[in-house]
Amino acid sequence: MLFFNPATRHGAAFARMTTTEIKALISLLDDPEIAPQIQDEIQNLGEAIIPFLEESWEETLDPQQQRRLEDLIHQLQFEGLQQRLRVWRDSGGQDLLEGMWLLNSYQYPDADLQALNRAIEQLRFEAWTLLRPEMHPADQVQVLNHVIFRNHKFAANTQHFHSPANSMLHRVLETKRGNPLSLCVIYLLVAQRLDLPIFGVNLPNLFVLTYQLYTDADDKPVTPFYINCYNRGVVLSKADIEHYVGQLGITSQDSFYEPCTHLDIVRRAMRNLQVGFEKLQEPAKAEEVAQLLAILLEQDKPSEDEE
Repeated sequence: MLFFNPATRHGAAFARMTTTEIKALISLLDDPEIAPQIQDEIQNLGEAIIPFLEESWEETLDPQQQRRLEDLIHQLQFEGLQQRLRVWRDSGGQDLLEGMWLLNSYQYPDADLQALNRAIEQLRFEAWTLLRPEMHPADQVQVLNHVIFRNHKFAANTQHFHSPANSMLHRVLETKRGNPLSLCVIYLLVAQRLDLPIFGVNLPNLFVLTYQLYTDADDKPVTPFYINCYNRGVVLSKADIEHYVGQLGITSQDSFYEPCTHLDIVRRAMRNLQVGFEKLQEPAKAEEVAQLLAILLEQDKPSEDEE
């Protein structure tokens, strides 16, 4: 896992300050004449100062001061998240769980990555006990469907399709309800840990998975097929996907049938979250998620040397 170290930016300055100095600095926020400069100085210290800001919030009875502290804490957390997202992107965006956790931490900064890891590992273990080396790919998928959709009762959140909670992995793991993408992510994370050749596929208006193994254990050819986690893991053929695309009235593309990257998946999750906040009439949050999405889109922009 790759994590942002605040010491690389502002942590060194923070480390030189005593607890008394930190609390004295925060107390100056009460002075309206110098509050803007103090806010800038606090922001320059980075996320390490957040516990002191939270303590100050608990101690003050002034609603305006509490609001200032809340805004400061959020800004520090948001800047830290942006930096961690850049690190994840620049590392290749290979770790899907970490990427989804970073998105999760926008709404829930204290979300525990290891708790997410343990939840996925539990699902993996249960499926592993039922899998056999000689199983046909279709039977392997049925095992995953049994564990995820029957035993643990994960299902589509049809009543609140655009809810931001559908993009928060820890909330989906808790409530067992999600959108097509989040349900596919859980399924995909489990499949990857079982070394199954299952990948995400970016369809318009629907996210599905594909099983792509060209020969089975007996060297017999296996036709790639698709898995719709929003419908309890129902298996689809390429013809089913072609029919779906045809019903949408759009031109078919190779990307509708081939695996996408983990970076693509997290980008789509961010777009879902942005739409969710727009539906809730929360433009400020939608704009911040758009800023996070822009970070993941930066590497797609051609450099000045490129045509």
